[in-house]
Amino acid sequence: ISSGLATLFIALKSHLFSYRLRSTISTKFYFFFLLISLKMKAGVMSSAALFSRSGNALLAQKVQRTTSNIVAKGPFNRSLSLRTSNYFGNMSANRSSPALRSTFQPLFASIGTTAPNLVTREEVFVDNPFNNVTDNIFEKMGQNHHQNPDHPLGIIKKVIFDYFDESHNDGQFMKFDDLKPIVSTTMNFDEVLVPSDHVSRDPNDTYYVDEHTVLRCHTSAHQASLLREGNAKFLVTGDVYRRDTIDATHYPAFHQMEGVRVFEQSEWEAAGCTGAELAEKELKRALEGLSQHLFGDVEMRWVDAYFPFTEPSFELEIFFKGEWLEVLGCGVMQQAILDDSGNAGKKAWAFGLGLERLAMILFDIQDIRLFWTKDERFTSQFQAGCFKQGGTGMKFKSFSKFPPCLKDVSFWVSDKFSENNLCELVRGVGGDLVESCVLIDEFENKKVGKTSNCYRITYRSNERSLTNEEIDGLQDTVRSAMEADLEVELR
Repeated sequence: ISSGLATLFIALKSHLFSYRLRSTISTKFYFFFLLISLKMKAGVMSSAALFSRSGNALLAQKVQRTTSNIVAKGPFNRSLSLRTSNYFGNMSANRSSPALRSTFQPLFASIGTTAPNLVTREEVFVDNPFNNVTDNIFEKMGQNHHQNPDHPLGIIKKVIFDYFDESHNDGQFMKFDDLKPIVSTTMNFDEVLVPSDHVSRDPNDTYYVDEHTVLRCHTSAHQASLLREGNAKFLVTGDVYRRDTIDATHYPAFHQMEGVRVFEQSEWEAAGCTGAELAEKELKRALEGLSQHLFGDVEMRWVDAYFPFTEPSFELEIFFKGEWLEVLGCGVMQQAILDDSGNAGKKAWAFGLGLERLAMILFDIQDIRLFWTKDERFTSQFQAGCFKQGGTGMKFKSFSKFPPCLKDVSFWVSDKFSENNLCELVRGVGGDLVESCVLIDEFENKKVGKTSNCYRITYRSNERSLTNEEIDGLQDTVRSAMEADLEVELR
């Protein structure tokens, strides 16, 4: 049924949304297609309340009478629902009357944010020599802290959403925060112009499911596909994964937000400038406004940067709490990305930011592991709607810090050794009990042609005291795994 509806809808959409025929379409015909999108909103707001709130009493009555007969019929195909909502969103933003736009806009702004992001073990752990995903990483998938309105990351996401809703009167940004984190290497690298020899493609830096599939390294992985679907203004939020070092500010799973805004030729002609000039001007205006929305009246500066998917590229820094801090990266989208996604002759800006980084700065959270804790001493300090500009009055109150347990390990390095490989191994054994893994000594024995490293592993729980016996057991497992997996020679 869903496939049939999708075929029918695509065949009719060009007529359904044409300016000439719009006035002749019956309320029932609109309603038939709207129910496909409204299905995704069941349990969030009643469809009747939606139309009633928008002042459309007739549609509210129709929805009230028929929703109970349709919503209970079983789930619609999600991709059809999302595609339908996107077409309605484009109609609302670009072609509909102000009255129709005001009726549908509350729905368009939130479609695509409620479907569960489910990943199964079968999808992640495949029998392939490229697969380097660990159980420790799989356990993080599907937690979706950015979708929890009472979590610091969900709070920051909502504040950013509110800014774009309130500050851009040229049409609402579509919002996606439920896109699966398993993507093709084409999406993750090729479509955003990451060079074939770029370090990020190395399994030392990226989690591979197989040679053609990865856990996304950035939310930019969805940029080209969303552009191909016709989205011209959108925000994408999600969990991303990178093999990394272990310290208070780095974690192999974290959350990003991507923003994109596409401009038509008529817009830069009306502004009396080139498309690239308009995109850069509007980009800086939007992101300076976002920084003030988050941090208050702060000094800002733009720093030239390099990203393969934008040119020119910039980083925005703010002066906050006595120091310059990088907030986000951004730029004017490379024309090749637009051309290859069906947007030839257009210009666009794009930005990306880390939710953990913003939350740590604004809420004064010192340990990135805390975003994954279920300890009520942490979670109870944050509630939806609690944010105040600059984080005023919302500083995280640290609870008692338990003592660390330090363990050093010295070894002759091998061809299989890298710091990321070691950190991944240590995380796989100790999980979030590992606070840091730091190189404290290195020397080269030229006589034997070997290099020796000494790493200090700090074990510390945010929730309880650790015993020496417990940590000795973990450290013995680490040492054995280093010999077996990294082929190092312990000293």
